[in-house]
Amino acid sequence: MEYDVIVVGSGPGGYVTAIRASQLGLKTAVVEKESLGGVCLNWGCIPTKALLKSANVFDYINHAEDYGIQVDGFKADFNKIVKRSRSVAEKMSGGVQFLMKKNKIDIIMGMGKVLPGKKVVVTDEKGTTTDYSAKNIIIATGARSRQLPNLEQDGEKVIGYRKAMVLPKLPKKMVVVGSGAIGVEFAYFYNSMGVDVTIVEFMPKIVPVEDDEISKQLERTLKKQGLKIMTNSSVEKVDKSGKSCEVTIKTKKGEEKISCDVVLSAVGIEANIEGIGLEEVGIVVDKGRIIVNEYFETNMPGYYAIGDVIPGPALAHVASAEGITCVEKIAGLNPEPIDYGNIPGCTYCSPEIASVGMTEQAAKDAGYELKIGKFPFSASGKASAAGHNDGFIKLIFDAKYGELLGGHMIGSNVTEMIAEIVAIRRLETTGHELIKTIHPHPTMSEAIMEAAAAAYDEVIHM
Repeated sequence: MEYDVIVVGSGPGGYVTAIRASQLGLKTAVVEKESLGGVCLNWGCIPTKALLKSANVFDYINHAEDYGIQVDGFKADFNKIVKRSRSVAEKMSGGVQFLMKKNKIDIIMGMGKVLPGKKVVVTDEKGTTTDYSAKNIIIATGARSRQLPNLEQDGEKVIGYRKAMVLPKLPKKMVVVGSGAIGVEFAYFYNSMGVDVTIVEFMPKIVPVEDDEISKQLERTLKKQGLKIMTNSSVEKVDKSGKSCEVTIKTKKGEEKISCDVVLSAVGIEANIEGIGLEEVGIVVDKGRIIVNEYFETNMPGYYAIGDVIPGPALAHVASAEGITCVEKIAGLNPEPIDYGNIPGCTYCSPEIASVGMTEQAAKDAGYELKIGKFPFSASGKASAAGHNDGFIKLIFDAKYGELLGGHMIGSNVTEMIAEIVAIRRLETTGHELIKTIHPHPTMSEAIMEAAAAAYDEVIHM
């Protein structure tokens, strides 16, 4: 059977791409080796947020007296928390199945491999192979937890994010290696469940891609919550020979040993590009990623790649946007290339982090003269009423033209607020226009307006 488009991989890049292709009238199929929805829906974005919501609820109950409510005899049932997370993932995967059927997209289960001549061979679970042809083939095979030689994952004592979501019981002590989004989210979750958690970060600060002030605020808050944080440190080896793990950590002061039950490796991801036919087709790869142009075509005409397998931010919403842009170009539309300078990033620990655009340091390094406005949630009526006044909004403007260069937030529900900054930057709205945009009161979002006003010495509530 010949298709207009075959998408290899059904994560948030692949399934969104397939749906948009079908909407544009292209006969489409998706190849998936495991579960519809890929890592994001089944083992990443969605089920981790279910775990974190349980942690939030547990935290609320622990502090119920702060709200004038007394709760007696409560406890967290870890197995039920994990079960709820898995049920949420299953429901979402079922939703993708429905969308495939609704959009008349063929689902081909099995391991896909691209071949010359615009073909895909699929090997099913029985080992049977079937060839399919398409005018356009889009590789969206995603990524997996990165393995380090000195931190080899065995699925028991040294684990990755997938195993961290379904541990059979709570460990007493855990070392989390890496403090990006995955690392701090799991560190927050397990700490909230009562686990003694230590974060080890090679860089001088946690959440290294974030603005310095955001990083410092998060570190203060996590330490207040009871987490131990070691920056400028690296795990040299893990001795798994005993009942527990002996973790050797290199610090500026010398080596230190920590005993724990489980080590969670959260040191990044690596693209799933092995064994999918890239060499046979002649598709160029550099530094473990497939090289593409601004419309995601590889060096071989008719072969495309999107998402975590190409250079750029490994984020679900980026993969979706790339896939839509890719198939719209294939269908003969004229989509704008993606502006990678305006991609929001979110971290769902507590407090949450959300950011887009340049950090203060990056803007200074680029030579901009800056106006910077900050507004703390301690001055927000809504934040105080909600009992979550930890954090702030920070906006960075070009002093010459008023362009909003970057927005950085840390606090409760800020991941729901960052889209306003993304839209403002997309529309090239100035600081003065933002100040004059009336925000509802009382809300957390009015802190954005106040932060803009602070940059221009017009702030009212501070």
